[in-house]
Amino acid sequence: MSKAKVAIITGASSGIGFACSKALLMAGWNTVMLARHTESMQALSNELVSEFSIQGNQCFVQACDVRDASSVKAAFSAVVEKFGRIDLLFNNAGMTGPLGSIDEVSLEGWEQTLDVNLRGAFHCAQAAFSQMRNQQPQGGRIINNGSIAGQTPRPHMTPYAITKHAINGLTKCLSLDGRPFGIVCGQIDIGNVKTAMSQTFTQGMLQANGTRAPEPLFELDDVVKSFMLMAELPLEANIQNMTIMASKMPFVGRG
Repeated sequence: MSKAKVAIITGASSGIGFACSKALLMAGWNTVMLARHTESMQALSNELVSEFSIQGNQCFVQACDVRDASSVKAAFSAVVEKFGRIDLLFNNAGMTGPLGSIDEVSLEGWEQTLDVNLRGAFHCAQAAFSQMRNQQPQGGRIINNGSIAGQTPRPHMTPYAITKHAINGLTKCLSLDGRPFGIVCGQIDIGNVKTAMSQTFTQGMLQANGTRAPEPLFELDDVVKSFMLMAELPLEANIQNMTIMASKMPFVGRG
């Protein structure tokens, strides 16, 4: 087995998850990319291996539905069977969910958002924590992808904001309960990063006063740099919370 550290990234097929997977691979990590659909992710990982001369066995693509505890358990078991341990989990999988005031949100949309953003994060954190607690040498790092909506919500995003507020609690609980076992947990809250999902931000976003206004974006590469700073710290140090955002977006003072 390779002595390189082992990282798992959920929601790794696109956007932040894929970009951070690429950075970990470039830094020499054994990197496990988890997502529900692996076809496009396998093609992307093959491109990385070819383009950057990464060893093929360093990049591991694994199907996993984070909403399903048994799927998570099976995926994490496959990782441990292949690499022997888990050093890092990036709990990144998430969805925006339905928009509207709470009386306009369908129960189905609420449950879907809860399943992915919170239950999924819990399932993966539980599996990673258990492995990190029992492996030798003991310990590891969990990074939760929160959101600035977990600090100050946007209008008409109740399901998303609720789940991201809950991630704040998950991060703190993991940090506290992980201390005896060398398990550290931090959270990165990201605002208005430039991805395929955020292109509409520049066309006008609903503001707290009821108006719509365009909002600035910032580059995905800056999220990756921030993530890698957190990921590569020794376990004796931790960034508990990091907020990275477009400098001029309406966040501080919003509402």
